[in-house]
Amino acid sequence: MVSIVLYGKQSCPYCTMAKRLLTEKGQSFTEIDIETEPGRREEMIQRTGRRTVPQIFIGDRHIGGFDELAALDARGELDPLLGRTSRPGGGSERRRVVIVGSGPAGYTAAIYAARAELEPVVVAGLQFGGQLMLTTDVENYPGFPDGVTGPVMMEMFQKQAERFGTRVFPEDATRVDVSKRPFRVETAERSFQADALILAMGASAKWLGLASETRLQNKGVSACATCDGALFRGKPMAVVGGGDTALEEALFLTRFATKVTLIHRRSELRASKIMQERARSNPKIEFAWNSAVEEVLGDEFVTGVRLRDVKTEENRSLPIEALFVAIGHQPNTDLVRGQIALDPVGYVQVERGTTRTSVEGVFACGDAMDPVYRQAVTAAGTGCMAAIDAERWLAEHGIG
Repeated sequence: MVSIVLYGKQSCPYCTMAKRLLTEKGQSFTEIDIETEPGRREEMIQRTGRRTVPQIFIGDRHIGGFDELAALDARGELDPLLGRTSRPGGGSERRRVVIVGSGPAGYTAAIYAARAELEPVVVAGLQFGGQLMLTTDVENYPGFPDGVTGPVMMEMFQKQAERFGTRVFPEDATRVDVSKRPFRVETAERSFQADALILAMGASAKWLGLASETRLQNKGVSACATCDGALFRGKPMAVVGGGDTALEEALFLTRFATKVTLIHRRSELRASKIMQERARSNPKIEFAWNSAVEEVLGDEFVTGVRLRDVKTEENRSLPIEALFVAIGHQPNTDLVRGQIALDPVGYVQVERGTTRTSVEGVFACGDAMDPVYRQAVTAAGTGCMAAIDAERWLAEHGIG
């Protein structure tokens, strides 16, 4: 069996996803925790030239982080690299309900569908658990008076869904065809035919779109404070954004940073009042109002950002060693674009008061169809609605 080494840390959700993907493929690996073994952090940087985790080696080959590992798998290149033979295949399994996507919406839909004895399948995605996998503390979900971390909550959701018979596949859907019934969902590993289909693909973090940002990703540019904040302990950092996520990231980073600058294009924040109060009262957080990032500075690693004042057009440099981007999300609906009705941004359009889409038998829930609330609790609520809508639709057609 090929030797696999993974540099990571316990509180890193991308590390968790990488380990789960390797485990699903029957691989054992050596895990090096750079928090419990601080000296290994410098070893990782020297070997990879990167400061973010995870960093994965398969044999002598440096793969990179989870995104690179997942990309190899999506292209069908990971199995041969691991010494695995052909992928399982042959035929298409027919199910009454297939749910594409996990997170609060997908898993709640699965719980309700499974309890209705519809034996659902969840194509959870390699980044299973949705955006909550990148969330440190969830304090506003009912039933958790002391709060809970996003990854722990998603693990509980999944276990509950599986308890009632849901089958969960941590694979990305590569094709969704709703042109005829039964609908078809394909991954790189397998294929399903679905009598009813629930879309719970969620949304993904947006990037600034700068060439310098792309060049310095994993070298000081990140979208996950939980994953990478501790790697820049004792350094000045910055967060781009003005919503709850941006403020949550900034507050988390104050555990490690000498200073955190919150960069926002406006003079007012969009975040909730309680998050604003926490940020404003934290002595380590400063604000760069009416500012846009024009360039991320640095050659090998981030050394600063060039900011433009959106009112005066003046430019200034802000010295930092880590930049965290938290500027919102976009719905992950490309697989169904051109097949069902989407709004101009890409959110699935549903019939008011229901989860029914423009295609009969296809339902949508969670952040893939919600441009307004985008909360874990509302996503779970629409997941419940989608399962009930699907159950009733199947019964009406004599399939349930």
